[in-house]
Amino acid sequence: MNNLIEFQLFAPYNKNATLMGSFSDWQEISMTKGDDGYFRTSVSLDDGSYQYKFRVQSRSWFLEADEWIDVIDPYATDIDDSSQNAVITIKEGDRIVDEYIWLHDEQYLPSDCELIIYELHVGDFSGGEKDNKARGKYQDIIEKLDYLWELGINAIELMPVNEYPGDHSWGYNPRHFFACESSYGKTSDLKNLIDLCHEKGIRVILDAIYNHSEAEAPLTKIDYDYWCHHSPRDPDNNWGPEFNYDLYDETLQIHPAWKFMGDNLTFWVKEYHIDGIRFDAARQIANYDFMHWIVKEGKKNAGIKPFFSIAEYIPETPSITNAEGPMDSCWHESFYQTIMAHICGDRFDLENLKDVIDCKRQGFMGASNVVNYLTNHDHNHCMAELGDRKIFSEEAFKRIKLGVAILMTAVGVPLIWMGEEFGEFKYKKLESSKIDWQLLDNEFNQNLFQYYKGLISLRKNNRALWTENIDFFHENNDDKIFAYTRWNEEGSRIVVIANFSDTFRAGYQISNFPANGKWHEWTGNYDIESGDNGITIDLGTYEAKVLVWH
Repeated sequence: MNNLIEFQLFAPYNKNATLMGSFSDWQEISMTKGDDGYFRTSVSLDDGSYQYKFRVQSRSWFLEADEWIDVIDPYATDIDDSSQNAVITIKEGDRIVDEYIWLHDEQYLPSDCELIIYELHVGDFSGGEKDNKARGKYQDIIEKLDYLWELGINAIELMPVNEYPGDHSWGYNPRHFFACESSYGKTSDLKNLIDLCHEKGIRVILDAIYNHSEAEAPLTKIDYDYWCHHSPRDPDNNWGPEFNYDLYDETLQIHPAWKFMGDNLTFWVKEYHIDGIRFDAARQIANYDFMHWIVKEGKKNAGIKPFFSIAEYIPETPSITNAEGPMDSCWHESFYQTIMAHICGDRFDLENLKDVIDCKRQGFMGASNVVNYLTNHDHNHCMAELGDRKIFSEEAFKRIKLGVAILMTAVGVPLIWMGEEFGEFKYKKLESSKIDWQLLDNEFNQNLFQYYKGLISLRKNNRALWTENIDFFHENNDDKIFAYTRWNEEGSRIVVIANFSDTFRAGYQISNFPANGKWHEWTGNYDIESGDNGITIDLGTYEAKVLVWH
């Protein structure tokens, strides 16, 4: 079946462009520029897959004026890894990405306030040093979905999966924004992963880089200063050419960088059915108008499905969320900094602890305005931090459990970095570093996994933890002990009593207790009575008790 397929390249101020591909024996085909800034040409193609690229007279400052260069289509949805050419696939006269058929679009997905997010890197999630399979593909995550289901998380945050140069990267050097990283598998493999997550009621959030690109990305070669700031605005926080969201093209009446990224987000929502975006380096994007607009584009294209927008904005500020802010939520870096310092025993500052456990004290408004974490891909695992302070073995696991109890009961959305749930201990590094699944064979590691699993279940099933309601009703600075309660209007109530000292407290008494009657102490699995507006309880060193109202 022979079809006339149009190719187009948006390069409004470039003089000339041509198309070449496997369909033309790589001979150049002339393109005509319209008043809208697009070069266009049409080619008769049978159904099948073809490689292609453009040749354009560049306007980029680092090349000779009007120098002819070869560039990949900035909108290419597939890249042939060996040739580094774009790939176009035609079926029944239309361009397609692949032939995947979605099966689970009607499945119920949790709302934002219910989320427990699991952050993972595709390349390092599966396998392990002693695993004889290379792994590190979408298919390998599919094989671990039952594990994630058992853990209880209901959202996965994938570190960037846009095509980058080479076969291993964290993904924060995107070269092709519409194409999937080929070393992870085919486009249909990623869709299958997302579809099977949806079948299990797990949302998929994509970590996306809208601040910058990799240096060899096509737009930087076509017309650098049209798309990017000429030089870094903050050289200490520069990871590549930075998109210029301030530039407005008066002639075409568009913000070019807005349009490109709006098209990109629309593509990922419609083609891959993603359920949210984490905006990397949002502080460096530094344009709230753009962020307002692109979040609206995401939600509009998601339709009735929930869509969660998260900013990496460090240090965090309530202005990025709240009523006037562009984002639903932001990474809560001060939570990490504070809780980590306290479980390591570096300091004790009760007011600081209260600030990060109740983000309203920092100016945030609601239960899903912050994403809390004990660590993430930017930081070492908790075990490594504790080990640096000569805290090992049983003592280290105990302190991590204290952190987990706070993480799962604080106001905000909890996030777990892959492997943290069973005590992975490796230091952060950019090179390939697969998590060690064999740790789960050890008693302490398996016990920590079960602890995470139980607290996640509590978080998912007790709606008191979905609210922003919190009250610190007991404070003892001298003994480094405090207690808070979470509740909702339907009568659910949870109390957390935390001992951040290395002193065991037998028969510790707390007055002004929220309610008299029977409570279930979750961590030790026993019932305990409160009466006369007080309770007496034993508190271990660096331990949290989690009491659930019957």
